[in-house]
Amino acid sequence: MRYARPWLASRAARWVVRGAVVGTLVAVTGVYVANANVLTIDYNGELHTVGVYGDTVGEALASQHVELGRDDVVQPAASSRIGQGGTVVVRTSREVTVELDGQVMTLRTTAGTVGELLAALGPRGDGALATASRTTRLDRDPVRFSTVKQVNIAVDGSVLEFHTTQSTVRGVFREAGITLSDGDVTSVPPDAAAVDGMVVMVSRDASSSRTVTEVLPFETETIEDPSLPEGYESIRTAGVAGEVRVTYAVKTVGGAVVERTEIERKVTRKPVNEEVVVGTMDVATAPVDPGSARALGQAMAAERGWGADEFSCLDQLWQKESGWRWNADNPSSSAYGIAQANPGSKMATVGSDWLTNPATQIEWGLGYISGRYGTPCGAWAHSVEIGWY
Repeated sequence: MRYARPWLASRAARWVVRGAVVGTLVAVTGVYVANANVLTIDYNGELHTVGVYGDTVGEALASQHVELGRDDVVQPAASSRIGQGGTVVVRTSREVTVELDGQVMTLRTTAGTVGELLAALGPRGDGALATASRTTRLDRDPVRFSTVKQVNIAVDGSVLEFHTTQSTVRGVFREAGITLSDGDVTSVPPDAAAVDGMVVMVSRDASSSRTVTEVLPFETETIEDPSLPEGYESIRTAGVAGEVRVTYAVKTVGGAVVERTEIERKVTRKPVNEEVVVGTMDVATAPVDPGSARALGQAMAAERGWGADEFSCLDQLWQKESGWRWNADNPSSSAYGIAQANPGSKMATVGSDWLTNPATQIEWGLGYISGRYGTPCGAWAHSVEIGWY
C-alpha cells in the first residue's frame, strides 16, 4: 500500500512538512466545508482528520491518494458509504521476518506489534513466548517466537506427555527433566525442531553401565476452580519427570546383554506433578441495574443467542477489563472502552461514535469475542489463564 500524503513521511521529515500541510488545509478550509466530507483516517494506528471526496470509503481514500494493496485491511469495507465525521481504519500489510519455533520465516501481516501478531496466530499464539514485549513494533529487530507444543516422549517403559514452549527436542528433554547418557539413542535428533504432536522415543544403552539414570513418571492432579466456567480445563503446572538411579546385575554372553537384574534403586529427584485446572463456575444470572451498560450488554448478548450462563462470563470479563466504563482508557497501551479494544479506533468499524457510545463499543466487543473465541465463556477462560483476551 502506498500513501503520498506528507503525514506518512519518515518521522524525521514529518515535523518539517507538517507546517506546510496545516497551511494548505487552512487555506482551503472554505473549499472543504463546501465540497468535502470530514473523515478521520486511522492509518496503522495514527489518526488524521482530513477532508475527502466521494460517497464510499474506497473513493474517500482514493481522494487522499491511499492505494489499497491486495492484503491490506480497511474497515468499514471499501464499498461502504461514508458520512460526515466518520472513521476509517486502514492496516497496511507488509512482510516481516520472524523466528517461529526455531525456523526463520517471512510472514505477510497487517499486525503492527508483537501482541497483534500473536493474536493473529489464534490458539497457536496462546501462551507463546517472545523475545520482545507485546507492545514492541514488528518493524524493529527480528523477534523470536516459541509457541506451546505437545510433545510425547516414550522412555523407560512410560509414555509421558509434555506441554512446552521449547523450540528444540534437546530443550524439551531439558525442561522435562529427562537426562540422556552416552550411548542413548533418540528417534529424533536432539537439535531437531520441536513440533506440536510429535513423539520421541528414547532407547537406553543398557550394556554400557551397571548403574543407569531412568525417568520417574509424574502424576496428574485435577484441581477445581470456581472462577472458571464449567467444562473448561487448562494446565496450571506442567509435569516434570523425576530421576532414579538404578543399579543392575548384568549378565552377558559373547559381549551381548542377555539378562539384567535390578539390585538397587535410589530416587535422586522427585517428579513435579502436572496440575490440571477444571472450571466449576456457577453461571447463574448476575444482577443487573436497569438502564446501565451492563443491562445493555445483557440484552445485546441475548440477541446473539447467549443466555444467562454466557452473560455471567461476559460480566466477569468486562468488569475486569473496564468495570463496564465506556471511557476506560489504559495508560500503558491504546486500549479503550468497555471491551478495551486495542487500539480503540478499531471500534469505528461499528460506528463513528465509538468514543462515547456504549452500544457501539458493546457491539464491537461481542463481535470480536464471537470471531476470536466463539463465546464469552471462551474469552473469559482465556483471560483467566493468560491474563488478557
